[in-house]
Amino acid sequence: MPALDTLPTPSGGDDIYNVFSVNFARLDRRAPQNFMMADVHDGPMPLDYNFWIAHNDNRTILIDTGFGPRAAGERKRTLIVDPIEALRTLGLDPDAIEDVFITHLHYDHAGNMDRLAKARFHIQDSEVAMATGRCMCEKFMRAPYDVEDIVTLVRHNFAGRLCFYDGTAAPLPGISLHHLPGHTAGIQAIRVNTQRGPILLASDVSHYYANFVRKSPFVIILDVADSLQSYDAMYDLVAGVDHIIPGHDPLIRALYPSVTVCGLEMAALHETPMPLDSQRLA
Repeated sequence: MPALDTLPTPSGGDDIYNVFSVNFARLDRRAPQNFMMADVHDGPMPLDYNFWIAHNDNRTILIDTGFGPRAAGERKRTLIVDPIEALRTLGLDPDAIEDVFITHLHYDHAGNMDRLAKARFHIQDSEVAMATGRCMCEKFMRAPYDVEDIVTLVRHNFAGRLCFYDGTAAPLPGISLHHLPGHTAGIQAIRVNTQRGPILLASDVSHYYANFVRKSPFVIILDVADSLQSYDAMYDLVAGVDHIIPGHDPLIRALYPSVTVCGLEMAALHETPMPLDSQRLA
């Protein structure tokens, strides 16, 4: 695709979106590090950190908010681009964003909430309950969470800026959210209507295609049985594997057309991907 100077919008009604994946950081990993059972051949299997933008003529929605320079330094992650600066690069005013869907509250999905001045944050009751409850007394359980993010979340709640859900909901035209627990207690996938049909932003319901295609969960998990059931549930929400977007898989950048807007390269998830070879996914 040619380089653009503004985010392209889809034709159609208020319930159709273009959806972009922004890869803002990466981490080198080996394949056995990404599965509970090390039943895979060893080799490089890096992890992409992404957030997502759903955009049409009437609204721009964020799905997750990534992490910023502080968390990157503390966790020894190298940012490709600061997520909030990425929005500015695209010509989007972070302070004008009205709706943000937080899939879950791990540090790499829920940072930067203090840098979005007017946003409403849509989240599951059970995710907030876990991140602010007794589970956080345990070092192992709280390790993927960032205390500053959780404090920010509580402040936003006191300011009336959280929208709570208990399960499936459709809060905006063309947008529905689906509680698919396992990785965390309250993780939700976001289904977005596009010109090629609904796509499911699975986030960490499945980190990689291989996790749900092989039914082999990622190493960081709260409930294995719930996660396996959530893998099955994803198939009921969209037309097939080529409409499911795992949260961290670099294959997304290889399979989907790229679009460059104001110098920022993104994957265009509303476009048809390359054919998904089952051997490659697994």
